[in-house]
Amino acid sequence: PTSPSSKPLILIDVREPAELNATGIIPTAVSVPLASQPDALFLTPDEFETRFGYPKPGVEQPAAEQAGAGAGAGADSSSPIVFYCKAGVRARAAAQLAVQAGYDAKRIGVYDGSWLDWADRGGKVERWEGGDD
Repeated sequence: PTSPSSKPLILIDVREPAELNATGIIPTAVSVPLASQPDALFLTPDEFETRFGYPKPGVEQPAAEQAGAGAGAGADSSSPIVFYCKAGVRARAAAQLAVQAGYDAKRIGVYDGSWLDWADRGGKVERWEGGDD
């Protein structure tokens, strides 16, 4: 997805892995389950990548890493970040956490209808390849 400014959008799903296994995930989104990993957005980029296995969303990555396909490919440290969950409540909390963690509030957004809206509108879904934990 792209934002109105046509910058690549960073889409972060904050639901828990068991929820993703049951429903799938919006294509291009990355999973950062904040209920079980509340410190995730406060981790350094290296700590984040060690824990989650992919680069910390919204942080400048070396060009070689950006070139690879994957979540947020082409995104950079100025790309908009949009959080979603099941209905929007956890996404709003995640947006507040992101600002507390030092992300620029102007870059942060919330998909208000979140997963329920996406599914109701017939949005594309990818099977979640992660585990239950």
